[in-house]
Amino acid sequence: MRLIISFALFLASAAPSAQAACGGDFDTFLRGIKAEATSKGYEAGFVDGFLANARPDPKVIRADRSQGVFQMPFIDFSRRLISQTRIDTGRSMGQKWDAVFDAAERDYGVSRGVLLAFWAFETDYGAVQGNFNTLNALLTLAHDCRRPNLFRPQIFAALELYRNGDLDPATTKGAWAGEIGMVQMLPEDILLNGVDGDGDGHVTLKTSAPDALLSGARMLRSLGWRPNEPWIQEVRLPAGFDFAASGLNTKRSVADWAQAGVMPRNGALAAGNLPASIVVPQGRGGPAFITYPNFDVYFEWNQSFVYVMTAAYFGTRLMGAPIYEAGNPDAGLDGPQMQELQRKLAARGYDVGKIDGILGAGTRAAVQDVQQKLGLPADAWPTPALLARL
Repeated sequence: MRLIISFALFLASAAPSAQAACGGDFDTFLRGIKAEATSKGYEAGFVDGFLANARPDPKVIRADRSQGVFQMPFIDFSRRLISQTRIDTGRSMGQKWDAVFDAAERDYGVSRGVLLAFWAFETDYGAVQGNFNTLNALLTLAHDCRRPNLFRPQIFAALELYRNGDLDPATTKGAWAGEIGMVQMLPEDILLNGVDGDGDGHVTLKTSAPDALLSGARMLRSLGWRPNEPWIQEVRLPAGFDFAASGLNTKRSVADWAQAGVMPRNGALAAGNLPASIVVPQGRGGPAFITYPNFDVYFEWNQSFVYVMTAAYFGTRLMGAPIYEAGNPDAGLDGPQMQELQRKLAARGYDVGKIDGILGAGTRAAVQDVQQKLGLPADAWPTPALLARL
């Protein structure tokens, strides 16, 4: 298995250059990209060929602005994404690529359940990899002024992939945000963490399961994955549990949580010295989980709380964990109500980020704090009653 290392040389040789501003005329933006590419040592003719069919894609912007699925609460979202078919297919894929998953665990310490869950959610085990031209998606998002610092470097990473023979700017397609392949990795991540798992001399994440899975495992390891440690586990909380102690911002040793009465629903808790948090994604009436250090790495892959919770939980299901106990959570807020809540919290001085109707980390932290101030159970789950109080 060959690791792709040419990008390190590319980074080392890259000359500093003035970044062209985002926005404005697209042709002017492209000229800035060309100038920066030549300043990095690429020949002008080579860059012209790379950008020959470059054009903005309005569908990319529409997709970027329409991510309402993340407004769904955990129980609804997880039931939507996790089906018996996906479980059965995952187990079948685990058997088919058993040697690859063994290598991922041996070389990077990443469980097959973790990789199978990402493979399932990102592309349905490779079946749905996206139909957006990768280069045009990256150019569109770099030209857009919402997150140019994230996407502009990806253009030059794609250029290096093109030089390696691992990307065709005219035909390579993937997700609307520029990710490529079975586990959806951005060009920079492919260059830094790509693994030639099948030994053909290339990293082809679209058609090679060994390349995709081992590259995904190596990327997780580079993001801080702790080898052969757990990531999440369903638990039962003791009567009278102080929900103000729940949430990812509070970390205590597993031994401390066990002493407080936290019990695993299945199996045993992890080693007592590991730091851990108690997470109740839909408040005190819903399911409860203990999360370990590896859970935090998921947010380096995807920043959506509900996606991370679901992907992490699904990984345990694929390893044999039972269906979680849904309980009877209090009614939550719909999208417009959540936006109203976010506006009210922002008016009180809380940093909830964008008013988007999504219960992300910032909104959850603000909800938990204001619940404490109002004398309510501080479980970070916003309800119509809380909205009315505000």
